Amino acid sequence: MSDEGRLVAGRYRLAEQIGRGGMGTVWRAEDEVLVRQVALKQLHAQPHLSDDELATLYERTRREARSAARVVHRNVVVVHDVVDDGGRPCIVMEYVPAITLGALLKEGDALPPEEVARIGVGMIAALRAAHAAGVLHRDIKPGNVLLGTDGRVVLTDFGIAHTAGTSTLTRTGEMVGSIDYMAPERIRGQKPGPASDLWSLGATLYQAVEGRPPFRRITPMETAYAIAVDPLEPMKQAGPLEPLIETLLAKNPEDRPSAEQTERALTASCSGGSTTVASPVRTHRPSESLQDEGPPTERNSGTEPLEPPTQRAGARARRRGRKRLALAAIVVAAVSAAAAVALSSTPRHHKDTSGARTSRPSPTPSYTPSPVPEGYHLVKDEQLGISFPVPDGWKAGQHASDEVTYTDSSRLAGITIGTVDPAGANPAAHFADIEANTKINYATYRRLRMQQTTFRGQPAAVWEFTFQGRVRVFRAIDLGYGREGGREYDIYLSAPDAKWDTYRPVFDNVRDAFITTG
Repeated sequence: MSDEGRLVAGRYRLAEQIGRGGMGTVWRAEDEVLVRQVALKQLHAQPHLSDDELATLYERTRREARSAARVVHRNVVVVHDVVDDGGRPCIVMEYVPAITLGALLKEGDALPPEEVARIGVGMIAALRAAHAAGVLHRDIKPGNVLLGTDGRVVLTDFGIAHTAGTSTLTRTGEMVGSIDYMAPERIRGQKPGPASDLWSLGATLYQAVEGRPPFRRITPMETAYAIAVDPLEPMKQAGPLEPLIETLLAKNPEDRPSAEQTERALTASCSGGSTTVASPVRTHRPSESLQDEGPPTERNSGTEPLEPPTQRAGARARRRGRKRLALAAIVVAAVSAAAAVALSSTPRHHKDTSGARTSRPSPTPSYTPSPVPEGYHLVKDEQLGISFPVPDGWKAGQHASDEVTYTDSSRLAGITIGTVDPAGANPAAHFADIEANTKINYATYRRLRMQQTTFRGQPAAVWEFTFQGRVRVFRAIDLGYGREGGREYDIYLSAPDAKWDTYRPVFDNVRDAFITTG
């Protein structure tokens, strides 16, 4: 029998069902005491649950009300009351005439980046208010974002929220939340923090612009594995939001931007600005040419010590003897945290997020380099045993025993090819060594991504970051690949961030037509 028209707690008259999920139903109801419309969340009967499990479920519902009530903000749904209905708690909330973001994206649809940025501004404002009140949401997803008819963006459903100072309601090995939007540290069974909500925000924004969750696979177990281990697939429709979303989805919570930085980037995107500043990209340092401005591909001008990220010599000894990544262990942790079942720990072959071709590793990898593009000319370096295309007009710069650089006429953009001999287990370890030193000595360095992948059948890594010159912000990307015991090759481009879209194709063309001859 339908509940429509029924009176709950002697006060709230159920008028219309406006939402339904696995755990409960949301009604539009009439508050007959204050004569106003409200939304009432009513739990479904759960006959399959034990008394203890029901008690936990009901306590979660009451906690949702308490958590949401602590957060007073325009972008957070207002909680009016908690009442009992036949022994089951019901939450009475502000009624917001709205459609959910999840409903808009249900058929795989996507939204324009500028609209996603607007929605993101409301979401991050809600999260900032929640975190300031000591509340983690822990279930940020499109279905919990209301898009009001008046343009208002409202975050709702704090059903599994956790308040600082309260005990957990999950048993060991049990996780609650939506797997597609669950941060890697939660998949691994680690304690979530505000950065976990920001990862879920990034996953929601990714789906909004791309039409699908970032790591969805055929089964929840495969999705959990992908979130914990796999690199992010490049976005095709994110436009100016891509740098921010990519950084929000960093595997390491420390590599994600703060809520304040995220809000600034989303606000800037709404007004046509760049979101690159949203990643941990902030304060920077000052110059005017490549040799003076000090992009990490060149010598610093002397005002502060720096080991440039493409100078390999200092990192070689440190990286020898590095252990291989314990990929199987991560898989086991991800699977046990998500469902406490065993999966095979056979490592997967990751997609190459740099856009490079990938293949299954083999003793003698086979590939066909792209032809030299129009407007480029082929250069050969016998000493390094390589050949690669360079844009017409670019001139040779510094040449060392292990690297060569070419720069454009402005000397603000440069392509560097470097080598490390012998190669280690994975270029990611090499990059991590250099990055660790750079963070100490170069305060304006900010990572955008550091991802393991494969390139031409060999272990590879892609490292992208920004830094401040004396006049402008620079951006750089580095692809390193090579098998342990052989030689590692690194293809590195740095250029002004404001002109990144102009210079990035140079990296792609050099990478695709790169040939080793030695």
